[in-house]
Amino acid sequence: MAAMGTEDEERRRRPGDAEDEEGQSEEGLPLNLGDLDLTSDEFILDEVDSHIQANLEDALVQEALRTGVDLRQYSKQVELELQQIESASIKDYIKESKNIASLHTQITACDAVLERMESMLSAFQSDLSSISCEIQTLQEQSVAMNVRLRNRQAVRGRLSQLVDELVVPNVMISTILEAPVTEQGFLEQLHELNTKIGAVKEQAFRETMACADVADVLDKLKAKAVAKIREFILQKVYSFRKPMTNYQIPQNALLKFFYQFLLGHERSVAKEVRDEYVETMSKIYLSYFKSYTSRLMKVQPSLRNRNTVFTLGNRGSVIGGAELEGPIIVPHTAQKSDVRYPFESLFRSQHYALLDNSCREFLFLCDFFLVTGTPAQDLFNAVMGKTLAMFLKHMDAYVSDSYDSIAVFLCIHIVLRFKAIVAKRNVPAIDKYWDALLELLWPRFEHILELNIQSIQNTDPQKLGFLDSRPHYITRRYAEFSSAIVSINQTFPHDRTLTLLGQLQAEVENFVLRVAAEFSSRKEQLVFLINNYDMMLGVLMERAVEESKEVEGFQQLLNARTQEFIEELLAPGFGGMIAFVKEAEALAERGQLERLRGEEARVTQLVRGFAGTWKAAVEALSQDVMRSFTNFKNGTSIIQGALTQLIQYYHRFHKVLALPPLKALPVRSELINIHHLMVEVKKHKPNF
Repeated sequence: MAAMGTEDEERRRRPGDAEDEEGQSEEGLPLNLGDLDLTSDEFILDEVDSHIQANLEDALVQEALRTGVDLRQYSKQVELELQQIESASIKDYIKESKNIASLHTQITACDAVLERMESMLSAFQSDLSSISCEIQTLQEQSVAMNVRLRNRQAVRGRLSQLVDELVVPNVMISTILEAPVTEQGFLEQLHELNTKIGAVKEQAFRETMACADVADVLDKLKAKAVAKIREFILQKVYSFRKPMTNYQIPQNALLKFFYQFLLGHERSVAKEVRDEYVETMSKIYLSYFKSYTSRLMKVQPSLRNRNTVFTLGNRGSVIGGAELEGPIIVPHTAQKSDVRYPFESLFRSQHYALLDNSCREFLFLCDFFLVTGTPAQDLFNAVMGKTLAMFLKHMDAYVSDSYDSIAVFLCIHIVLRFKAIVAKRNVPAIDKYWDALLELLWPRFEHILELNIQSIQNTDPQKLGFLDSRPHYITRRYAEFSSAIVSINQTFPHDRTLTLLGQLQAEVENFVLRVAAEFSSRKEQLVFLINNYDMMLGVLMERAVEESKEVEGFQQLLNARTQEFIEELLAPGFGGMIAFVKEAEALAERGQLERLRGEEARVTQLVRGFAGTWKAAVEALSQDVMRSFTNFKNGTSIIQGALTQLIQYYHRFHKVLALPPLKALPVRSELINIHHLMVEVKKHKPNF
């Protein structure tokens, strides 16, 4: 419709337009048709065609062309419709005039509201700008106030600490003046007083004026505390002097801080307390150990039997773990029970008491008197020096008159073990005492060993009286003594001891040979040697390890003499056969077998003699051995060795008779079968 109206308007305007155009052309006015100028060289017909084609494609145009509508009539119709629409539109406007006026009023009101909001927002923006400046100012003020606050807190902390350090509360004054030293409150306030005195000294060095206000009060409290502590400690020290007092209980009541306070604030009083303690404890230890030692020596047995100094028995248990650190001997209890102890047990009890008390005293001195290293050792020597000197004097007197080498050697090993215990407890207080004690004991022990060696060297067998083949008492004493020393020496080997034992063993071996030479026959000599070697070896093996030098030496001697004795034992009954076997084997080695051809009669006699007499000879041999040797086990071993040797000789006799010169002898058929001989010989083995 709009398009059609437009076309009608165009048609209504066209005649005028044409007339105008004609007038203008007639007046010769130039026409500027722009893109529509057909005369223009730039006019493009293709574009006109495209516009025409586009209009023709319009649906309304196509409908008009198809129905053959009159465009003029259609234009008027369109104009009429437009007028109707315009009239209707005016009526609508008139009808809605009130609403439109109301809308206009509302729009005007909205404009006013928006204008006010704009002014308010502008004012708000201005206020925000001023507030931002104020916030920045407040932030700067806050930072400044925070710095001032921290500075004031720091000053307050320092001042508060200073005030706390300098102010003397009433509870401290009343406690120091009135409370007993043993109360916990007194100790707490004493710590606090010590802290305040130190703080006042530090502040006085910084020239703090407030120190002068409290210095007098603190000095008076310090003097009172020093007086009370001095009185308390001296009272405890004096209580040690009472008879039958267990001084360890009062010792435990002495608090380390008491002496520390005295040492820090009144050195003269601290020295007085320490000197009084040292003097008192020195006298107490000397009196206690002197009395204990004298009473302990009364339970020592008298050495009526000299053999006891050569045997160990159960005496070695004193260095065992159970007894070494066991309870000490109580003398009056032992006297009531009539129990006697060897010297090494008394020595162990005496020195274990010394060790225990010395360790405890050294640790107490280090803890209470606040000393370490050389000052601690010097203080300990001041307390225990007289006691240790008394011990050394007593040991010197005993050792110089003692010939009990086992007791002395046990004492040496007790000292070595006690040294290890003290080292484990980390108490070096009496190390020099142990060394001094060993310097007494080692020379005496070596001297006693040298005396024994010299005694055996000087022994004349002819002056020993009647001699028999049984073990001699001197060799038995040596065996007991040597096994005792070797067994004790295993844990702490001592080269000098081993050297002296080697010399003693050599002298004993020489002594046995000298005594054996007093027997007329070699067989008796061998019986004596074997009995003595066997006895010494048996005693040594009971206590010493099998790999020891002594055991190995006597084992070799015993084996050599036993083999020689077996040869002597077989000689009476089988000497002819043994001699022939040895001669024939020697000729065979030299390649002189032809010399055996003339031995038929001798061989015949030997074969028939052995077959007829070997059983009786074996029986006599067994009886002779059992009579000769005191040790049945050794005798049995010798009989077995002899029978084994006999079978070996007879087997060798068989081999000799199988040699070419003797192989054809008829008497070979009379030889006893070697296996049959072995079966028969077993019947003669002794059973125990």
